[in-house]
Amino acid sequence: MRPKDIDAFLGQHRVVGPGTALRQAIESDRIRSIILWGPPGCGKTTLARIVASTTRADFVPFSAVVSGIKEVRVVMERAARLRRADGRRTILFVDEIHRFNKAQQDAFLPYVEEGTIILIGATTENPSFEINSPLLSRSRVYRLERLSEDDLLVLLERALKDEDLGVGETPVDFPRELLKVVAAQSQGDARAALNVLEFIIATARADEDGTIRIRRASLEDSLQKGALYYDRAGEEHFNLISALHKSMRNSDPDATLYWLARMIESGEDPMYLARRIVRFASEDVGLADPRALQLAQCATEAVRFIGLPEGELALAEAAAYCALAPKSNALYKAWREARRAIADGATDPVPLAIRNAPTDLMKGEGYGKGYRYAHDHPDAVTGLECLPERLRGRRFYDPSERGFEKTLRQRIDDWLEARRRLRTRDP
Repeated sequence: MRPKDIDAFLGQHRVVGPGTALRQAIESDRIRSIILWGPPGCGKTTLARIVASTTRADFVPFSAVVSGIKEVRVVMERAARLRRADGRRTILFVDEIHRFNKAQQDAFLPYVEEGTIILIGATTENPSFEINSPLLSRSRVYRLERLSEDDLLVLLERALKDEDLGVGETPVDFPRELLKVVAAQSQGDARAALNVLEFIIATARADEDGTIRIRRASLEDSLQKGALYYDRAGEEHFNLISALHKSMRNSDPDATLYWLARMIESGEDPMYLARRIVRFASEDVGLADPRALQLAQCATEAVRFIGLPEGELALAEAAAYCALAPKSNALYKAWREARRAIADGATDPVPLAIRNAPTDLMKGEGYGKGYRYAHDHPDAVTGLECLPERLRGRRFYDPSERGFEKTLRQRIDDWLEARRRLRTRDP
């Protein structure tokens, strides 16, 4: 059911719609090296085959999954001979190009650079991480999106009607509302949608008149539970954890629970999720609500103790609490500032007044001289300087006016004023 020409190609209007640069290059047979990046079943290979059907160049399809760099060299040597013989170009299509490591990808460079081959690479992984920089700089990257449900619906209807390449030779009554269910369950993957359609029709029983009638019960039985597109080591992993973190930060419990569920349903390690929620409680909630960290830690222990699926609710509770908690990154900023001060060279000796003096020699050297025991003073506050000389008066922690930090700000302001008075009175 792959379309044979660009007009029948579904979706990707931003990349190959009328008037786009890539479409004009394909139609005028002036394609240059490109990388097609997108999720499974979005049309990368189909688009490469459309190029093959329209170009006058020698088109060589190649899969990095089943072949190695040795076979690639053979293809490129042949391309060099064709170019020398009659000037004919060779378009090399490498599916799953990210399967080649970056050293192997270097083998393409001289041939791409001198124009012996035009490279079309297809990958589901982010080229920024998986394609080496010299090859990337000599190619144009086009990002393809997952197909919309409307696009998939058109594809399924084509397959039902096509007698040569689809299932049109079989009398099938497949209500449109049920086709929409298949489209919705396919996660933008054309291949998955067609596989489901084929499986449903192949396993259904025909009525007495020879017609296969699809009903919701049989459809749900065939669909079962689709595996979510996810790669725990790839970009989708980072996209989803970013969505979870930013939803909590934006105080959106509904989005928080949705993205958490997406990751759990996709098979993410629950302890990884627990660690991220603990980090969030410290980084984005901080002392605006100290209970967030306690609850996140409790959820971590619950997951460790009872595992999944029982521990899912503990993660959901902690994540939702963090989303609903007052937010402050004041502690996070204070910690970074303190570390930056050290990196900038503020590594002065500990002030003598706050050093312990367990021996007479140390007392004689001034260790502990001028120390004031806080509990002997009103409100347990003294005028003692605890920072090194060059950092005197430096404020690292600046509480917000949100949540519990409003109380902490008032407390700090009161103590600063008390210290100022004490230092004035007893310098």
